[in-house]
Amino acid sequence: MRRRRLTRLAGVLPFVLSFCLAAQNLAPVITVDHGPNAAEQQAKPYVVMVSLDGFRYDYARKYGAKHLLALGAQGAAATQGMIPSYPSLTFPNHYTLVTGLYPEHHGIVANNFYDPVRKQRYAMTDPATNGDGSWYGGVPLWVLAEKQGMRSACFYWPGSEAEIAGKRPTYYLKFDDHFPDAKRIEQVIAWLRMPAAQRPHFITLYYSNVDHAGHEYGPDSAQTAAAVEHVDQLVGDLWAGLARLELQVDLIVVSDHGMEREQGPWIDLDKYTDLANFTTVGSLLYPNSEAAAAKAYQELKIKSDAFTVYRRKRVPAAFNYDSNAREGDPVIVANGPYAIRAHAPGSGAPDRPPDAGVHGYDPQAMKSMRAIFIAVGPDIRPGSALQPFENVNVYPLVARILGLNAPKVDGSLNVLSKILNNAAVEEEP
Repeated sequence: MRRRRLTRLAGVLPFVLSFCLAAQNLAPVITVDHGPNAAEQQAKPYVVMVSLDGFRYDYARKYGAKHLLALGAQGAAATQGMIPSYPSLTFPNHYTLVTGLYPEHHGIVANNFYDPVRKQRYAMTDPATNGDGSWYGGVPLWVLAEKQGMRSACFYWPGSEAEIAGKRPTYYLKFDDHFPDAKRIEQVIAWLRMPAAQRPHFITLYYSNVDHAGHEYGPDSAQTAAAVEHVDQLVGDLWAGLARLELQVDLIVVSDHGMEREQGPWIDLDKYTDLANFTTVGSLLYPNSEAAAAKAYQELKIKSDAFTVYRRKRVPAAFNYDSNAREGDPVIVANGPYAIRAHAPGSGAPDRPPDAGVHGYDPQAMKSMRAIFIAVGPDIRPGSALQPFENVNVYPLVARILGLNAPKVDGSLNVLSKILNNAAVEEEP
């Protein structure tokens, strides 16, 4: 907290310092001084949104995740899953969850991609790109809150390290996947114990354990079962900690995608067509001319049953993946859990087999790509059962709980408004 803020709060300085120091000593939190919560925002509810990366929709039942199952029964749950956006990858879907936009509309169309206009590559692991707000469209929930005088905090979430639309969360951290899992929960609770003026109302929390196990060992492995048990206990501990606070806190647990066992060796696209006139990132193809795109399309479309190839403008509407140059052209859509790439590593470079578990596929056609959605708390109607729904609809739900004025997005409050306790919720036209 900056000195001028403490000076203005001199009357409560010892109280504020005690809570702020307790909160900030738990983790290397970066604090951005946006001032206190606006007076009208201090009475609003609190939302903690937890992502369990790679947690397939059926893992809770498959592996007996008792805390998640109990919370789903107590509140609201999509027992047959929440439908990710295409492609069912980590960065596109995490950012969709907090913007309500399909990837082609918010711009993060894959974990790694090329922008033909910028002539630059985006890589999810590169701080120069993942922390550069100019790559990100839309208005993330933490930005929406901050712009309306409500403080927010992000214990990891794709995009949360970047300044987007001129704002960062009041409290955030640089991603460190090795930071102790239990300490993350302690930090969330510490934030919620801060004085009302500084206390964040929207908080994100992220765990990657299940995704890592699923990739390395496959979705049916003992290691994935153990990872599910571990994060289930974490969620149980978090809910117990939230219940001890005298605050109106809603907990929303989501994942970005599911997982499937990979089938077969790598499929290298350059075995079917000459890609010398393309920039490539993974299986994404960026031609240097229309002639190159047309030629590759004609050759690829007849070469393999493992994938379907489309010219970008003719990708079926259900994919919502046909209007952003970052998607490439032609667009390759896998027809099963196959590992597809443009090229094998260069001569002499090491190669590795595909992961045991994979994702990124069409979530409408492959049920195993579906994610979890569980919501519980004072604003959630108990025992609410949900049919599968698209994850773009989470954004307007959270905005409504927080009492924020949300922009028009690809999702609609109508889809999830029935799980809210407030019977007077007005549906959107």
